[in-house]
Amino acid sequence: MEGLVARLQELVGSEVVLDTASPYLYIGRLTEADEWVLRLEDVDVHDASETRTSKEVYIIEASKFGVKQNRRSVMVRTDKVISISLLSDVIEY
Repeated sequence: MEGLVARLQELVGSEVVLDTASPYLYIGRLTEADEWVLRLEDVDVHDASETRTSKEVYIIEASKFGVKQNRRSVMVRTDKVISISLLSDVIEY
């Protein structure tokens, strides 16, 4: 787990996308990362079950048009995250 935390530390300060095993998607600036929790600020918390837009399309739109912030900060348990990527790495198709 130490290697993962070290790699996550490289992303601190960057806008990231956290995809979870649930319908929730988090897009925001990573400010803290440890083995249990990731903290994001200036966050868009998106519940994909409440919309017809897929997570992937939503992420592409956030990349193109900016993050629609609806939280100042949020903490996400690392065991709920299935992927993390830089928002700038999103490729429009």
